[in-house]
Amino acid sequence: MTDRERDRPITDIGTLKALAHPLRMKLYRGLCVAGKATASHLADQVDEAVSLVSYHLRKLAEHGLIEAAEPQRADGRERWWQPASEGITIRDRDFRDAPEKAAAHLAATRLFHDQRADLYRRYLDERATWSAEWNAAAPDSESLLRLTAAELAELREELLALARKYDEKGRSAEADGDDTEGREHVALHVYGFPFRL
Repeated sequence: MTDRERDRPITDIGTLKALAHPLRMKLYRGLCVAGKATASHLADQVDEAVSLVSYHLRKLAEHGLIEAAEPQRADGRERWWQPASEGITIRDRDFRDAPEKAAAHLAATRLFHDQRADLYRRYLDERATWSAEWNAAAPDSESLLRLTAAELAELREELLALARKYDEKGRSAEADGDDTEGREHVALHVYGFPFRL
């Protein structure tokens, strides 16, 4: 693979719909966490048949969301996949020009939110199995701010930059073979939205 894009913008309804399938989003997320995986690895994670997982991986590949990765074994019999970019960006402004595009964007956003909420609920259900150190480190907060749209956009960019800094720090340590003890996958979900009482 050549240099990957940092964030691939999704601006067309076909790609959005391809990703906004519950199983495909789980597979995409699984690949982002693993870096590289086969259909059988992912099938074990999502508890689905390998043939079904292979079909959905090909659909993600058709839309350029994932791509073939170098085989990880010498025999090369298994097909390996990896994300085609470091992340994706989906912006509301790209789907406002037609009602069907706006509806697809809303449905996708709801699916992504529901899956994120399920992931957090799973953590809550399993919290007792995590150490006191991990439980103390896991943030759970709400900030009620008074901002302009421009200030919220600035805050979003600063939070993304901060998350990228820590992601790069962790990936660099793992690539160097340093400091892997005690390192876990961490989901960071940030929502910022206007509301009125």
